[in-house]
Amino acid sequence: MSSVAVLTQESFAEHRSGLVPQQIKVATLNSEEESDPPTYKDAFPPLPEKAACLENAQEPAGAWGSKIRPIKASVITQVFHVPLEERKYKDMNQFGEGEQAKICLEIMQRTGAHLELSLAKDQGLSIMVSGKLDAVMKARKDIVARLQTQASATVAIPKEHHRFVIGKNGEKLQDLELKTATKIQIPRPDDPSSLIRITGTKEGIEKARHEVLLISAEQDKRAVERLEVEKAFHPFIAGPYNRLVSEIMQETGTRINIPPPSVGRSEIVLTGEKEQLAQAVARIRKVYEEKKKKTTTIAVEVKKSQHKYVIGPKGNSLQEILERTGVSVEIPPSDSASETVILRGEPEKLGQALTEVYAKANSFSVSSVSAPSWLHRFIIGKKGQNLAKVTQQMPKVHIEFTEGEDRITLEGPTEDVTVAQGQIEAMVKDLIHRMDYVEINIDHKFHRHLIGKSGANINRIKDQYKVSVRIPPDSEKSNLIRIEGDPQGVQQAKRELLELASRMENERTKDLLIEQRFHRTIIGQKGERIREIRDKFPEVIINFPDPAQKSDIVQLRGPKNEVEKCTKYMQKMVADLVENSYSISVPIFKQFHKNIIGKGGANIKKIREESNTKIDLPAENSNSETIVITGKRANCEAARSRILSIQKDLANIAEVEVSIPAKLHNSLIGTKGRLIRSIMEECGGVHIHFPVEGSGSDTVVIRGPSSDVEKAKKQLLHLAEEKQTKSFTVDIRAKPEYHKFLIGKGGGKIRRVRDSTGARIIFPTAEDKDQDLITVIGKEDAVREAQKELEALIQNLDNVVEDSMLVDPKHHRHFVIRRGQVLREIAEEYGGVMVSFPRSGTQSDKVTLKGAKDCVEAAKKRIQEIIEDLEAQVTLECAIPQRFHRNVMGPKGSRIQQITRDHGVQIKFPDREENPAHSVEPAMQENGDEAAEGREGKEAEPGSPRRCDIIVISGRKEKCEAAREALQALVPVTIEVEVPFDLHRYIIGQKGSGIRKMMDEFEVNIQVPAPELQSDTIAITGLAAHLERAKVGLLERVRELQAEQEERALRSFKLSVAVDPKYHPKIIGRKGAVITQIRLEHDVNIQFPDKDDGSQEQITITGYEKNTEAARDAILKIVGELEQMVSEDVPLDHRVHARIIGARGKAIRKVMDEFKVDIRFPQSGAPDPNCVTVTGLPENVEEAIDHILNLEEEYLADVVDNEALQVYMKPPPVHEEARAPSKGFVVRDAPWTAPSSAKAPDVSSSEEFPSFGAQVAPKTLPWGPKR
Repeated sequence: MSSVAVLTQESFAEHRSGLVPQQIKVATLNSEEESDPPTYKDAFPPLPEKAACLENAQEPAGAWGSKIRPIKASVITQVFHVPLEERKYKDMNQFGEGEQAKICLEIMQRTGAHLELSLAKDQGLSIMVSGKLDAVMKARKDIVARLQTQASATVAIPKEHHRFVIGKNGEKLQDLELKTATKIQIPRPDDPSSLIRITGTKEGIEKARHEVLLISAEQDKRAVERLEVEKAFHPFIAGPYNRLVSEIMQETGTRINIPPPSVGRSEIVLTGEKEQLAQAVARIRKVYEEKKKKTTTIAVEVKKSQHKYVIGPKGNSLQEILERTGVSVEIPPSDSASETVILRGEPEKLGQALTEVYAKANSFSVSSVSAPSWLHRFIIGKKGQNLAKVTQQMPKVHIEFTEGEDRITLEGPTEDVTVAQGQIEAMVKDLIHRMDYVEINIDHKFHRHLIGKSGANINRIKDQYKVSVRIPPDSEKSNLIRIEGDPQGVQQAKRELLELASRMENERTKDLLIEQRFHRTIIGQKGERIREIRDKFPEVIINFPDPAQKSDIVQLRGPKNEVEKCTKYMQKMVADLVENSYSISVPIFKQFHKNIIGKGGANIKKIREESNTKIDLPAENSNSETIVITGKRANCEAARSRILSIQKDLANIAEVEVSIPAKLHNSLIGTKGRLIRSIMEECGGVHIHFPVEGSGSDTVVIRGPSSDVEKAKKQLLHLAEEKQTKSFTVDIRAKPEYHKFLIGKGGGKIRRVRDSTGARIIFPTAEDKDQDLITVIGKEDAVREAQKELEALIQNLDNVVEDSMLVDPKHHRHFVIRRGQVLREIAEEYGGVMVSFPRSGTQSDKVTLKGAKDCVEAAKKRIQEIIEDLEAQVTLECAIPQRFHRNVMGPKGSRIQQITRDHGVQIKFPDREENPAHSVEPAMQENGDEAAEGREGKEAEPGSPRRCDIIVISGRKEKCEAAREALQALVPVTIEVEVPFDLHRYIIGQKGSGIRKMMDEFEVNIQVPAPELQSDTIAITGLAAHLERAKVGLLERVRELQAEQEERALRSFKLSVAVDPKYHPKIIGRKGAVITQIRLEHDVNIQFPDKDDGSQEQITITGYEKNTEAARDAILKIVGELEQMVSEDVPLDHRVHARIIGARGKAIRKVMDEFKVDIRFPQSGAPDPNCVTVTGLPENVEEAIDHILNLEEEYLADVVDNEALQVYMKPPPVHEEARAPSKGFVVRDAPWTAPSSAKAPDVSSSEEFPSFGAQVAPKTLPWGPKR
């Protein structure tokens, strides 16, 4: 027989409880002996057969006889119809979008049901509602109330029947309203009216009226009887466990209400139909009369404390006595002082009942154990673990702890109480011996700081000292803190808490004023900088205001001294920030910005690093020339000097200071700087710098080319003189295209007007919004005269004329090439005059000019000059070796473009040489230049320049010669500089950075010879003007390197010191702290021997001789101290090592610091795991050993207790062979044990295994009656 899980006695009895008593034939299993197991049919009764169902229709056929409830769908669908005449909204045109649709949407949202509306042919409304039953009923009620016209009716029923219509908690009324989709209003109890009002549809009203009348009719059939029976006889009428009264109610169908013993009423109320009610009353009276005649009473004294044991849980003991003896026991109320218990029953049964009463009273006893109230929580243990050990052994014992009382009350069976009392007394004795407590007074306002963020502080103290700290809640406003636990831990925790409180009493709060613009900088990216400050001052809390508040107040809170230190530190930081936020603007000519930046940003990077400033340059496409420098004032000034010196070196820049009264500065600058800008532009773009407003300084600085600076100075002083006398201003308007013509070539025309009148004329710049406005400033008569002349010029320009001139067709191309660039320049220069040349292909020489009369005349004159230049044009050749052409052109041809502009010539460079093999000079092969144009078969004559070297210059003869000189000046020259070979690699620098920097700075090419040549000569190639600077710079660098070499030689002094290797770790220190300190203090490098070195004692010190000797003395001093130290091994139980070391070594570090010793614990796997080494001065070692041995003794006691507790808590392992084999739940005559001849059930048959709810042919074994 197979073995399965064994059912316990209780669970098996529970399993049988659903079966009919006659069918239970299974014997109870117990631990001592087993009877025969149940049969399969007894344990698992078959389903009822059809015949059995028909025969025994009134009796359940086995456990499966109860009806199987059909499974219903959770979602239902109902359709409601609203006839046309009852529809509330009859507007046919708005169906689907009118009020009806809105109402339906609201109903769906409120009830959760789904609604669909449709119109029938008779214009009635059909509503299909889907959803859960409850939702559908609610939706139906809403539909009727809101979409159907409402009627109302009243129904009269007796007032006393109203409560039956309402039902318990109004449930019946709500159900009725949902079913009938009506609103039923029942008058209040104080209202004399008995009319019930029903509102809804006609059909709903009829249904509701019928239901109400039905409820009333049912109540008419029922009657109520009130029977006076002495209170003492109520238990006999109810019977043991209310069995008798239940039997009467079941037989008669009446409801009997017997008041409970706690209620003083003696009236028994019976409700039911009149005939059955009469039967029930008769039976109760019979029982009452019978008991009244036969029973007698006796009174006994039972201690008040024992009454509850006589009553038993939920009165079970009283019911038990009543059932066994037929005697009722009357107990006085709990609030009464009486101890008299009355027994009422038949005389012969009273003796047995009395015995049982005394047995119940004395079966339980109450005892108490003295235990200080603070120990109660330790006796209970974490989550009741300690107490559970007692209660699990003696579950009937009730242990009660009363808060504030120094005793524990035990209640239960006498024997169990005695055992439990002994165990708890032993527990109390042990705890009193091991535990202690102390109460300290700390102001409650500090409590939350003692607790710390998320309990961090208090949890650390609890864990570190193994104590419990009870801090009262804020609501109590109590200052008393209680510490409980190990006596030593309690004292240590007390000391630390009082120290914390003392520090907090010394705390202060300080407000620090820091400009809000610095807050983000102080906090730093991702809070890095403020984290550093907090780490430096961990006891100080720093609070910054919310950025939205725009507040400058930063609050510091903590110990007074620490707050002061933090305040000073932050004030210094702010002062540095203020100092570092000084900003100055330096105007630098745009063409020099690239030189200041340097190749790859080398120059600007160097200036930034060396001056420790932030330097911002304007964007390349910006018109601004201002460079902004930010940092410390001194650093900013130094950076500005560096930048200005670069500009000064690059060009002939002069700087003069002019004294002009500060009161005139604003008027000289003009509106939005127009006036001063006009002077700067007129004088070649010089920079004029006025002092900061409010500074009181009169000094104006003018910077630029020498000639332009002088010119600007004169104009500025002249203007200031005018302003000081009397200034007059007039605005004149003229089309922007006339401005250039009015100014004239090189400003000639406007200068004549100024010279003749003495007035200053300002034209708008590209940035000005009003481009038509011309401003005239000066003395009134001068301004009037200038105005008159300008207006006359403008009037002439407004008179448009057309004129023509003859130009030889051979010159036409010059004017129209490059998309008519020459013509565009003429139009811009001469007031927008239009010049039309005849179409190409026609042989006409007539050129038409159209525009203002003066402009046309001036343009004609200019065209004539160009023609004369073209006719007088000569061509000169300038021979420059092709390898220098790129240098001559300059970056993007900038140098050549400048020469063509300055001299009014055209310059044509030859194509590259195609076949360098024919070259007379082998050097021409450099750079692999190719592609010479139209080479003729014959070679060039010896000594004559090659075609690829000849640059052609076209223009007037004198201009061509000047241009040729300018080109020859651009040919690079090479000089040689002697530099010692061993310095070459330092000059080149890392990855060539050093030499690149020099080449960018001096605009030359520096060529260092190859290393294998061992040459001292460095070649510098570049423009003659740059070579001298480059040579000086190179020699300066050589001097720097030689000085560095001498410095390195001095720093390379080496000194060796012999030190026993065992002292090396101590000299190095924890994480190299000691050796790092010596290195930094003496500015030396200290090298310890490698593991594989032959001499393990030698320590090498490198640096200045004086410094190495000082470092050696420092090392020998440490060695001297170490030689005085001793090492002792102490046997220390390995089980307490972790406790002594503490979390992350915190505890052992504290011991080492306190006794000035080094303590080494054995590593895992060491031969002797208990051996601990203590090193230090002899007296310190002895004290440290005593201390750790005391700790061992203390911690070892805890370890032993814990181990004993673990053994006690963990049940001993049960050996497999000792465990009895489980037989499990066993049945006889199961189908799987049947002989093979027996037919096995057909699992595929729907008759033998029908599905729930399926229709099955009524052959054999159907599943219950057909539904």
